[in-house]
Amino acid sequence: MKQHILVIGAGFGGMWTAISATRLFNIHDHNNTEVAILAPQAELRIRPRFYEPNAHTLAAPIGDLLDAVGAKFIKGSADSIDVANKSVGYTDASGNKQVVIYDKLVLATGSGLALPNTPGVSEHAFDVDQIEQAVRLENHLKSLANQPESKARNTVVVAGGGFTGIETATEMPTRLRAILGDRADINVIVVDRGDKVGGSMGPEIAEKIAEASIETGVKWHLNASVVAVDANGVSLSDGQRIEAKTVVWTTGVRAHSLTEQIPGERDHLGRLHVDDHLKVIGQDDVYATGDVAYAATDDIGNHALMTCQHAIVLGRHAGNNVAAQILGVDPTAYRQPKYVTCLDLGAWGAVYTEGWDRQVKLTKQEGKELKTQINTVWIYPPVADRDVAWAAADPLIPIA
Repeated sequence: MKQHILVIGAGFGGMWTAISATRLFNIHDHNNTEVAILAPQAELRIRPRFYEPNAHTLAAPIGDLLDAVGAKFIKGSADSIDVANKSVGYTDASGNKQVVIYDKLVLATGSGLALPNTPGVSEHAFDVDQIEQAVRLENHLKSLANQPESKARNTVVVAGGGFTGIETATEMPTRLRAILGDRADINVIVVDRGDKVGGSMGPEIAEKIAEASIETGVKWHLNASVVAVDANGVSLSDGQRIEAKTVVWTTGVRAHSLTEQIPGERDHLGRLHVDDHLKVIGQDDVYATGDVAYAATDDIGNHALMTCQHAIVLGRHAGNNVAAQILGVDPTAYRQPKYVTCLDLGAWGAVYTEGWDRQVKLTKQEGKELKTQINTVWIYPPVADRDVAWAAADPLIPIA
């Protein structure tokens, strides 16, 4: 009887899971298992780039790629998981409720921004978490050109000084001047609870973030958080107020809520604890990958982060290992000991680091060239050629 692997999600983790699973089946000349992806769109949304302009272009179609490797695409949005009966309920493209049965399940539904209950955030703040939200922000920024000149119109507040907040803020002056003109008095302010510019990123990289902030004109309001947002600005925990027509929220990412429907232990971000083969601990037929997996990257206590850097490799391993379980061959333990960051810092350039302590290796234009290569080539799907795609899905590919 034909078996069925169902992958929920077409992001980095889900796409690479499907390619890797079909790869191992091909190696073993096995054609009695269907691999299917269930997702709202047959596209990989390039989420690491949503802080950039033209967000509507930042999605790559993967329908032909899935066809090339022999994976099925199911268009729909997963609503429920019944582990006991091995079924997933979903809403199809016509809005009808459907059910799909699986033998093995790989959860790859990713993560999302969990907006706080802070007054006014849901009504007045923008974000760059999903492509629709990034497009909404871009449309708003363009509309500023039709508003009367004012300090509030020319001011953007970015709530949160983490990775996304920094990239969004340092790119913003260039984006605003393209809309409002080079002579506009632009004001971009990062509001952060820390006591040092870029402090959450580590001491060495923080120096470069501070340098880039000065050069790009980005200001930091430290030791404070946003306690309320309205149509004309923000109120801060230190009692101050900033007048601004644009507030971008960048803090509070959590794993997709479908993780709550799978019995198992979860971390504080909602990610499912998995073993070395990415099987959910306590479940024989359920794997988790990408942003929904709490997975050890090495043997010294580090775990995968919610980044495409980790999701790509997690996907390669999840697909390989779920196929290996069906084939009865040895799985490949997930390990990704090398950790790097490449932080875009707008017109200043970018900074590239290696190691969990983020030792700076490249800065400014050299860093920018690498960031551009990563953002426009490395993280995109392979071409719709099964041999090329399968070669790229090998979980044992050396990590540069």
